[in-house]
Amino acid sequence: MRTPDTIDTRRIGALGTPRLGGRTWTAILAVGLVGQLAWVIENMYLNLFVYDTISTDPAVIAIMVAASAVAATAATLLFGAWSDRLARRREFVAIGYIAWGLVTAAFGLIGGGASGALADGASGASTAAAATATAVIAIIALDCVMSFIGSGANDAAFAAWVTDSTVPANRGRVDGWLAVMPLIGMLLVFVLLDPLTQSGQWGLFFGIVGGITVATGIAAWFLIRDRGVAKHPHGVLRAIFEGLRPQTIRREPALFLTLAIWTVIGISSQVFLPYVLIYLRYSLALDGYAIVLGVVLLLASALSVAGGRLMDRIGKPRFLPFAVGAFAAGLLAMLFVREMTGVIAAATVMMAGMMTSVAAVSAMTRDRTPADRAGGVQGARMIMAILIPMLIGPAIGAAVISGADHTYVDLGVSHPVPGPEIFLAAAVVLVAVPPLAMLRVRMMRRGEDARVATPADRA
Repeated sequence: MRTPDTIDTRRIGALGTPRLGGRTWTAILAVGLVGQLAWVIENMYLNLFVYDTISTDPAVIAIMVAASAVAATAATLLFGAWSDRLARRREFVAIGYIAWGLVTAAFGLIGGGASGALADGASGASTAAAATATAVIAIIALDCVMSFIGSGANDAAFAAWVTDSTVPANRGRVDGWLAVMPLIGMLLVFVLLDPLTQSGQWGLFFGIVGGITVATGIAAWFLIRDRGVAKHPHGVLRAIFEGLRPQTIRREPALFLTLAIWTVIGISSQVFLPYVLIYLRYSLALDGYAIVLGVVLLLASALSVAGGRLMDRIGKPRFLPFAVGAFAAGLLAMLFVREMTGVIAAATVMMAGMMTSVAAVSAMTRDRTPADRAGGVQGARMIMAILIPMLIGPAIGAAVISGADHTYVDLGVSHPVPGPEIFLAAAVVLVAVPPLAMLRVRMMRRGEDARVATPADRA
């Protein structure tokens, strides 16, 4: 019987960094990319779908984002601890991706029904309101199911497998690549699939993405090999709660301060990300907004990959302030740009800063993760890096949009649209990062963390 793989530390690159094999890189890039492709649909295009076909109320999007975040967090806690208990990730990734793809494809079926219900309800206000409410409930429910399955496969099992498969010396490069996967996923959707959304072919749109996700799940069964990590000694439920106990937080302050920094970056991102497509399409009314996004994503991806290499050279905590500074500068620049060239320049800085900030805190989190709890830590990560930001960020964005009261008129009806104020609000949130980063450095220097800091962790 084939034994699980271990990391081959004998394969050393020119800079003294352990090399990852071709099979591992293929799994990281392919499974990581398609996972983010599916999340692009959930995090951005589903919001656009709701705005275009069901309701223009920003509160609906905020509620949907929050509900899906709760479902995703529950899945990550459960499947992360479960995969630790079994010391296996492959089954969770492969089977999860297949189920994830099937549920994604099902959005096309509900979407068509929802649109029809809205059309039939046009004869009376009460009937139209009931149809809208039914469509909103159906979409939110299916979004929660998709988020539960997708997070179990991607955020819990795949993220834990990446931690199992890497070491501190190469995590900056790996997380640099993983950080750009959302950008590449967005680029592929914008270039290849966005015309389907503009022509209203939502069923085909969801079906194509769902099919790709299913195919990736099948491929993952053959690409991913478990690394032979030690099984977590406790049961699943105990492992879930153990990772969130105050004693655990006090025992590993560097880990949880890193996650707190990630929380702030995540909240800032979620203030504007759920509304950015709507902003470009309806507020700025850029005819070539897909071209703008394509150029931005290509440039930001290249900068993020280069940032990952630099991160491994100079150290992750030392790199983080530069990444967050670029993120803040790009957000502030977005306040003033309206034409295509200016938007491309500002958005490139903004997205590259956001992605490299996430890459830095992600790699720092992996460095502080106990070897037998890679899956369990994903639950804490999900709460602090995903759930809290997705509860708070979109709500801030919706409040800012409602307060600014920007609108556009379609067929005599006024609809609310996001304004540039969402970028200012996102930049303000980032003010909390420097104090947290300094506190993390101070605590590590005092030796309050139970483990010895690695060279890559030293500021």
